Amino acid sequence: MSGHAAAPEDHHAAPEMEAELLPVRMLNEFAYCARLFHLMHVDGRWEDNAYTLEGREVHRRVDRLDHVLPDPTATQPTQAGAADGGDERPTVSRSVNLGSPSLGLVAKLDLVATDGDEAVPVETKRGKVPLNPERSWEPERVQLMAQGLLLREHGYYTDHGVLYFAASKTRVDIAFTPELEARTRDLIAQAKAATTASTLPPPLDDSPKCAGCSLSGICLPDETMALKRAELAEPAHVTTDGMGLLSIQDGEGDAAIRRLYPSRDEALPLYIQEQGARVGKESRNLTVKLSGEEVARVRMKDVSQLVLLGNVSITPQALHAVCEDSIPVVHYSTGFWFYGVTQGMGLKNAFVRRAQFETADDLGRCLAFAREIVAAKGMNQRTMIGRNVSPRPKAVGAAMRGLIRRVAEAKSIPELLGLEGAIASAYFGQFGEALKPRDFDRDWDFTTRNRRPPRDPVNALLSFGYAMLAKECTVALMGEGLDPWWGFYHRPRHGRPALALDLMEEFRPLIVDSAILTAVNTGMVTRSNFTRSAAACMLGPKGRKAFLKAYEARMDQLVTHPLFGYRCSWRSVIRVQARLLARWVRGDIPRYQAMRTR
Repeated sequence: MSGHAAAPEDHHAAPEMEAELLPVRMLNEFAYCARLFHLMHVDGRWEDNAYTLEGREVHRRVDRLDHVLPDPTATQPTQAGAADGGDERPTVSRSVNLGSPSLGLVAKLDLVATDGDEAVPVETKRGKVPLNPERSWEPERVQLMAQGLLLREHGYYTDHGVLYFAASKTRVDIAFTPELEARTRDLIAQAKAATTASTLPPPLDDSPKCAGCSLSGICLPDETMALKRAELAEPAHVTTDGMGLLSIQDGEGDAAIRRLYPSRDEALPLYIQEQGARVGKESRNLTVKLSGEEVARVRMKDVSQLVLLGNVSITPQALHAVCEDSIPVVHYSTGFWFYGVTQGMGLKNAFVRRAQFETADDLGRCLAFAREIVAAKGMNQRTMIGRNVSPRPKAVGAAMRGLIRRVAEAKSIPELLGLEGAIASAYFGQFGEALKPRDFDRDWDFTTRNRRPPRDPVNALLSFGYAMLAKECTVALMGEGLDPWWGFYHRPRHGRPALALDLMEEFRPLIVDSAILTAVNTGMVTRSNFTRSAAACMLGPKGRKAFLKAYEARMDQLVTHPLFGYRCSWRSVIRVQARLLARWVRGDIPRYQAMRTR
């Protein structure tokens, strides 16, 4: 069974009854997968895929107009006779709202055929008839049985229902047996209890259901099970590289974990940096106007983030539209410091934040997490130097390796900060050797990291790139319901997104530093793109545009995940790591493992 999870508007629930009664559609989802039920109806997560969009279109006709069922005790008017002569056709009612406090259920029935006091519910499914003895799946039968119970509560006699499979244009009769009724009532009780649960149910283990589920990329079933098994040392093919990096593979050496989400995103960030520009909305498009003249028009479905750099405004209509579509608006100052994010209501799940704050108060967990990200960042910096500096600085690499090994034994956050600083000093001491600008002169000399303000072109690029990365990590964390301002390694401080800084540590060398090497060494950014003074160096508009191309190209580049073995973009990796971080704080996985490049 695949392609599950209905769109939010297809939950078949009367809004005024949702708070007290369980929508029957939710019962279907609970019978299908308890974890899916929790993600959708406790955590409030949702994501479309081709199956959900197709299912929504199938239901469009039946949901067009709400009908009211005829009174089962009243005499129904005679209708036109059937072709065999005189038999009355049943009355057909579509999109029928029913609720029952005694059952604790509410539903919107696709179609109900009534004849006197007899009723037959008909549920439309987008797919084909399953090739199993029942010619249906249990969640569908339970959903139909629940509709039958509601009809009985409203005075109708009903002993069967019908599943209509749109893809095969086939009707399948489902008998309302005592066994099916008992199973349905049991699942109703379980689902009601599950609505108040604060912990995620375990994922399905290598289930074919996951392949078509629209929430599989949020659920991460294979990744979660692999991490749990790795911690218990269950699989025979779990190894480490001597510095804590796990490798989970099958016996053939191929990836044992399915990538159940797209390798790349179709929607991408939209950057607006023309000073004085104004973002508006027309129909389902975002428009950009400068001095009243339209200079760009982009479909909203192609935008994942709206990034406003400096003196750029947005109309209330456009702001309302992007918030409604869950598109975050990211704000940067005129000096291009990351200021914050505007977004819609987002997740209303308090459980993950409670777990986050509890973790922040647990010094042992914070220290374990901090060791992980400092070690990963150091390893990634060491790899970057080894790959890009020629001849390879073996002595510096060996010194960095020694410092990284000490990270696992660090007894406090201050000690880790010292080790991180020592590793970074060695790294940036060699980073300049990897820079080979075509217009080389002393302006490009880079010996150490400086900021606020940066005093040379390379530091200006580093500051701007890290601000972009902080934005990316903040958006990813907010998407998981985490508070980006409350960190575990970087301690909370007014105006600092501490948890976003925690998450971005492992990605600094892999994304930003790599993009800088590309931008400088290929001539995308030149010394003419900077404005220099005695106290600071600023990246100009053409330079920002050029660097953003390099940065976005890096974010869109496919990489093989070192732990899970499948390929996906760097942007996807950041989102996966944010989800794993949320799962770790809630206890769904035993530990957080940072991204390390091989």
